Amino acid sequence: MDFTLTDEQTLLRDGLTRFLSTRYSLEKSRAAAKTGPGWQPEIWRAFAEELGILGAAVPEEFGGIGGGAVEMMLITEALGHALVVEPYVDTAVVAAGLLRRAGGDVAGALLEQIVSGTAIVSVAATEPTSGDFWQDVTTKAVRDGDHWVLTGEKIVSASTPLATHVLITARTAGERTDTEGISLFLLETDSATANIEMHHYRTVDDRRASDITLEGLRLPGAALLGAEGGAWSSLARARDEGAAAISAEAVGCMRKVLSDTVEYCKQRRQFGQPIGSFQVLQHRMVDMYMDVEQSAAAVLLAILKLDEDETTRARAVSAAKATVGRAAQFIGQQAVQLHGGMGMTEELAIGHYFKRLTALQFEFGSTDHHISRYGRLTTR
Repeated sequence: MDFTLTDEQTLLRDGLTRFLSTRYSLEKSRAAAKTGPGWQPEIWRAFAEELGILGAAVPEEFGGIGGGAVEMMLITEALGHALVVEPYVDTAVVAAGLLRRAGGDVAGALLEQIVSGTAIVSVAATEPTSGDFWQDVTTKAVRDGDHWVLTGEKIVSASTPLATHVLITARTAGERTDTEGISLFLLETDSATANIEMHHYRTVDDRRASDITLEGLRLPGAALLGAEGGAWSSLARARDEGAAAISAEAVGCMRKVLSDTVEYCKQRRQFGQPIGSFQVLQHRMVDMYMDVEQSAAAVLLAILKLDEDETTRARAVSAAKATVGRAAQFIGQQAVQLHGGMGMTEELAIGHYFKRLTALQFEFGSTDHHISRYGRLTTR
């Protein structure tokens, strides 16, 4: 199999890398995350207008460039290397995929807004009792004339504080964990003021998330996206796409952490010589390097399998997510230890990357969840 990038893919990767190296300051992004709005709107506009990456995997009919999973991998790895907090995966990967598969005029119009950078769309799928399982849905949606009435609770809805729209999963039929009977609804955040409560907060890795309580929220009939009760197959794919995307992001993070750690060990001196000259530390950095490369290979396999049948896709994604989860924990901890007490300070980048690598282990399914799912899928 040929893994060589096309000229267009190479230009996409190199152009984004140059942009982030010259215009995305870690210091400025952390300030926006901690004391400001949580992101940099001017960077998001540049993603849309100058780089076009918000439409990289969106069909041309909606204003995108019609790319695929490889383009997504190149973008998310570069974003991870620069520790970008803007909600690319949540909006341009997960939500855009759900909208594309839902079809219809409403979804199509919103896809165009995502590509242009005028809409940020998040997904509210996890609930207090659902854990790693998106199909565990207790939120109810009931018809009331030409409207839908939603009642339930969603937690840790990533990027919702920044979002103009939220995609909400709700059950229109079936029992709690049935895959049949789950529907997808579109909420415009500016228009929702009654019978909804949103608690926004900053996460440990400087992202934004929300807990949402719906108490008889009324939505118009057009808010239902796709077929009633038939959203699960699209949700399952979106979750795998999200897991693959943040796994690629983690590879970018780990490459940066390893590079910074090696450079630090060349400069930090002890007993009159650089600590990087100590053989035991060299062996440790070699182990870190091997984990990075193993993770990159697993992610590439998952990316190439995203368009395969459901079982093949899920098995490859779980293998990648589990591999990345183990590596992220090891590399993050080793980097902090090799930096000593400085590793967790706000002044050094390592501490910020460590927090993101820790959070990534639990997004779109924890490491343990994906190990378990991989085991089930390989014993069938």
